[in-house]
Amino acid sequence: MKMLVTGGAGFIGSNFIHYILNKYPDYDVINFDKLTYAGNLENLKELEDHPNYHFVKGDILNSELLEHVAKDVDIIVHFAAESHVDRSVLDPFAFIRTNVLGTHTLLEVARKLGNKRFHHVSTDEVFGSLSLEEPDKAFHEESPYDPRSPYSSSKAASDHLVRAYYHTFGLPITISNCSNNYGPYHFPEKVIPLFITNLMEGKKVPLYGDGKNVRDWIHVLDHCSAIDVIIHKGKIGHTYVVGGNSEKSNFELTMAILENMGMGEEMIDYVKDRPGHDRRYAIRPHKIKAELGWQPTIGFDDGIRRTIQWYAEHEAWWQGVKTGDYLKYYDTWYNKH
Repeated sequence: MKMLVTGGAGFIGSNFIHYILNKYPDYDVINFDKLTYAGNLENLKELEDHPNYHFVKGDILNSELLEHVAKDVDIIVHFAAESHVDRSVLDPFAFIRTNVLGTHTLLEVARKLGNKRFHHVSTDEVFGSLSLEEPDKAFHEESPYDPRSPYSSSKAASDHLVRAYYHTFGLPITISNCSNNYGPYHFPEKVIPLFITNLMEGKKVPLYGDGKNVRDWIHVLDHCSAIDVIIHKGKIGHTYVVGGNSEKSNFELTMAILENMGMGEEMIDYVKDRPGHDRRYAIRPHKIKAELGWQPTIGFDDGIRRTIQWYAEHEAWWQGVKTGDYLKYYDTWYNKH
């Protein structure tokens, strides 16, 4: 199989490429990434000489380049997105550009090239917010859309576009809506790597509001295995929600990190909550388990320990990301190739 992965230098995309080439060494993978602030080729340094791995620097709004790159691929797996809620509050149009217009450009390219198989990676945030007082409620494939931030609204719009191309043009699509990921190569502005690296630098961790907001957490390798199953066995035109069966309040998450790093609550700095902060997300991934036999295998306690250990062993990586030094790596790689 020949696969085009958009946003493959980002957190989940780079983990997915590692996963695919490890499991299917005969697959060809093209990584198409603009290398914005969160895209880092050093995430894929171990693969730079792999004969079946190829990198193309490009913008997903560049339809001409995409048509050239995608003409011989069997499937497009679309990760490329602006994904940080706080940034979407500050600059909504960047999210509309990439997440809506960029997805539309990809869909048009897939259609023009003979209706390429298309998998769209989305988020549970499109479903809005759940109440803390109704712990039995959770998102599923039929949950109504109710996005609350520019980020989740842009992802909701892209989901609708993908479904529209299936219904209107017969494009063979699948969609996955996943809960919060964590693990290696996670950009340090996100809560788990931010807290881990802050503590490693002797800084306190900024906890929004009362810390009671709840998220379902899934290790990124479990997410990769779910996408693997969906693209190989999923029903065309269907959506699958993906979760880790691990709901944690932000305070519980913070304390888990602190305890694993031998620190206490004195390292928490409670800060003003962000606008439109959804109270709770929860996923019940019954469909993907029943139809495709998938379920998460990495429990949160094990996963958070492994994640902390990874950041401890890769200090040069996250220090480089925080200072922007990873851009120098791209220049070196590009000149060499």
